[in-house]
Amino acid sequence: MKGTLYGVGVGPGDPELMTLKAARLIRENKIIAVPGADPQDTVAYKIAVQAVPELSEKELLPIYMPMTHDPEELERNHAKGAQTLEAHLEQGNNIVFLTLGDPCVYSTFSYLQKRVEQDGYHTELVSGITSFCAAAARLNIPLSEWNEQLHIVPAVHRLDSTLTESGNYILMKSGRKINQVKEILAQSNHDVMMVENCGMENEHIYHSVEEIPDDAGYYSLIIAKEKKNSHD
Repeated sequence: MKGTLYGVGVGPGDPELMTLKAARLIRENKIIAVPGADPQDTVAYKIAVQAVPELSEKELLPIYMPMTHDPEELERNHAKGAQTLEAHLEQGNNIVFLTLGDPCVYSTFSYLQKRVEQDGYHTELVSGITSFCAAAARLNIPLSEWNEQLHIVPAVHRLDSTLTESGNYILMKSGRKINQVKEILAQSNHDVMMVENCGMENEHIYHSVEEIPDDAGYYSLIIAKEKKNSHD
C-alpha cells in the first residue's frame, strides 16, 4: 500500500490561523516535508511548530525549491524533490508537505503534486487561509463587495501592464519588483494598502503608495481598491 502525499496549507504567518485539519495531519503522520534546504529555518516550519509543538519531534524531509526563473534549474529541482517524496511514499508512508498560505494559490507544491500523481501516487490538498484574505482582515477591510471584480496578480511576473480592469487588485509577491509596482500603482485610480510579513513578528502595514518602502520584503502583499468616484 503506497502512502499519500498531503499538500497542507499552514496559513500566512500567524500560527492561530492554521486549520484544525492541518494540525491533525501533522500530529498523525511521522514524516513532514518542508520546502527548503534546512527545514527548521523555513517560514512554514516556524509557523506550524508554534501551533503543533509535536512537529519538533517528527522526521523532517527537506525539499529544496529554489527561487529562480531558470527553467532548467526548476525542472531539475522539481524532479529531485518528487523522487525524494516518492521514495517514502513507496514504503507506505504518508507525507505531510507544509506550504505557506493555501496550496491551491501560486504554490510550488503544485509542481511536485503533478509529478508525483503522474508517477502513480495519491495526493490530497488541505486548504489554508490565504495571504490576501489574512492581509485584508488585518487591514479590517473587505476585498470586494456587491458586484466588484477581484483580480489576483503575481506582480513579480506581470509588470507589463497597468491596472486597467474594473474592480480591485491583489498584487502578490511584489517585494523584488516593488519600485516598478509602485510606479504602476501611482498611475492607477486605486486606494493602495500593503501588508508586509502578515501575521509575523516583523509585520508592517502601509496605507498608501508613498508609505511603501523601496526595500520591501518578499512577503509583501498589496491590495489596491478602485476609488468609488472612478466612474462618476
